[in-house]
Amino acid sequence: MDDSRHPTSAPPEAPVKEFTLRAALLGVVLAAFMGAANAYLGLKAGMTIAATYTTAVVGMAVIKAFKGTILEENFARTVGSIGGNIASGAIFTLPAFFIAGIWLPFYSPANYLTATIVLIVGGILGIMFVTITRRVLVGDKDLPFPESVAAAEIHKAGQKGAGGTGFLLTGMALGALFTSLTEFKLVALKWQKILTVGKGSILLRGPETSPAFLGVGYIIGPKLAAINFSGGVLAWGLLAPALAFFLNRHDLAVVGDWAAEITRVWRDYVRYIAIGGMLVGAFYTLFKMRSNLARGLARSLSTVSRGRAGSFEAPPRTDRDIDLRWAAATALGVATVVFLIFNRYSRDLPSSFVAVLLMMTLGFVFAAVSGYLVGVIGVSSNPTSGLTVSVLIIVAFIMVLMGLQGKSGVSAVLLVAAFTCVSVSVAGEMMQDLKAGHILGGTPWRMQLGDILGVTAASLVMFFVLSILHLGNIKQTVAGRLQELAAAGITEVTYEGRHPAVAAGTYGLDDIKAMIPERQNEILRTNAGFGGEKIAAPQASLMAAVAGGIFERKMEWILILTGAFMGLAFILMQVRSPMLIAVGMYLPIDTSFAIFLGGAFKAVLENRLAAGKIEGEKKERAANSGTLLASGLIAGEALIGIVFATLAFAEVDLPQVFKGPSYSLGLVGLLVLGGFLVFRALRAVRHRPL
Repeated sequence: MDDSRHPTSAPPEAPVKEFTLRAALLGVVLAAFMGAANAYLGLKAGMTIAATYTTAVVGMAVIKAFKGTILEENFARTVGSIGGNIASGAIFTLPAFFIAGIWLPFYSPANYLTATIVLIVGGILGIMFVTITRRVLVGDKDLPFPESVAAAEIHKAGQKGAGGTGFLLTGMALGALFTSLTEFKLVALKWQKILTVGKGSILLRGPETSPAFLGVGYIIGPKLAAINFSGGVLAWGLLAPALAFFLNRHDLAVVGDWAAEITRVWRDYVRYIAIGGMLVGAFYTLFKMRSNLARGLARSLSTVSRGRAGSFEAPPRTDRDIDLRWAAATALGVATVVFLIFNRYSRDLPSSFVAVLLMMTLGFVFAAVSGYLVGVIGVSSNPTSGLTVSVLIIVAFIMVLMGLQGKSGVSAVLLVAAFTCVSVSVAGEMMQDLKAGHILGGTPWRMQLGDILGVTAASLVMFFVLSILHLGNIKQTVAGRLQELAAAGITEVTYEGRHPAVAAGTYGLDDIKAMIPERQNEILRTNAGFGGEKIAAPQASLMAAVAGGIFERKMEWILILTGAFMGLAFILMQVRSPMLIAVGMYLPIDTSFAIFLGGAFKAVLENRLAAGKIEGEKKERAANSGTLLASGLIAGEALIGIVFATLAFAEVDLPQVFKGPSYSLGLVGLLVLGGFLVFRALRAVRHRPL
């Protein structure tokens, strides 16, 4: 299993400390930390970041302070980084239960228990699948594992005295500080204006003053950021205004607020077009990878058959997985738990049994595929949502053939998608960590056990994080809307009954105040919480729309098909990422605009490096420094954002410095942050990281 390109730092016979209490505790804390940060980012922007680099830097700094070993650093990073992938599995699927009208209210002890079991069991299942496929994928010299190699190099550089913790902590402090300014209304988060041109009008919107979105754009780079923004321009610059005009063309004067009307059209029409585009984009992503998918599956099945034949010799420490018998027994226990949960929702034993078989089979297939793709393109580009949508559609049609329908069918299919999504996401990250550990001389079975700890820690807190973000946003938005209505002298609101769980009728403001937040949000049409303006949750919305469309025939098929054909047109035009364009259409344009701004600053850095003919180690140092700073901005905003969401959830009134905070000041501050990213990255060319 030797890889001559990346000699290990700890040979198999070396008795080096690895699975220690301090490394495990640090990893568990990092798992919860990265899970919360990625949940915040993914729900708002529809994207997550690889946790590997952040946890590598933090783990290295803390373990070195206690004079620990490089394998302890690797172990802490392995356990910590898995939290970000638990978040991916959670945000892609769990909000769909609310959006589909199944979990109302979203938070309840029963829902917490179900969600936590889904996350823990799905994560452990992904780890067990990896024990079967690790040897063949990690040992494949044709798989570059780009992010694994980069993570291992961070640890090696740390042994030589280089660091980077200062960049990360600086970014976190700046991100937290800037977000606090917006929460206390010192600066404005958003800006929009209707500009009249002749007989027409143009809706102008500025980028959201979010350090996290700036950091995301910087990390994904100018090309992907521009593609994402192009979707926003298409949705908000063409589709929403055009549809708003044609829907009101017979009496344009009746529209008193065109900004609100364009936003309504985007929410009620354009988003469904975006869902069609995302659906086609997901399958196109898988189609482009069909050769790699087939090779990954074939190699995984070959590994299983060789293991059964007993052709493996006793492996050294650095090549020893969890015993296959334990993995099989764990998988059987997982299947039993899954069966009980499915049956609770479907109330149908045959369909529950078939659902478990499908989940185990498709879960293994796509976990193997995920591991292989990580070896080719890294976790950051792993098409987890595309794989999950594929599973959802396959299972949904089979469940329909078996007679399931309505909410029970939607619930069962979303559960399969949730288990599979978590399993696939964790399997990809686990494989990436195992490759980095292989380069450094880590022990696979210890890393696998460590990831079970990380999965459990992140899963236990994840539902609380989702609930706080969801309910905190609803409470904050509803409170503002109620104040506006009271100030305008309005005492009653008429609700037309769009949601089956909320009766149509006229409600007094006092009656609304006594309701649960989700019902308040629905009656007042405040567009908050999951699927709303600030917490778009695009992947979960896609899952809910597809499942509901198949089982309840509620999908806006004309709009979905329009989006699908639009996605097909993008493919025929050889657009680089149709999926990313569709995601950009689904997000508020101020979100994709801020991401684009981050990509633009990354382009400035790349041009400066090219102009100075800076290559090799110096260029890599600049890139790593900027990435760590950007990651810090994301983590800082995410963590302080969760704190403020918790305060809103607890109905704590924050002091508002200005009734009309300045957007210009916020935009200047955002530009200063972007300039600082470029400046510090260029300075790192001449100086070692902090």
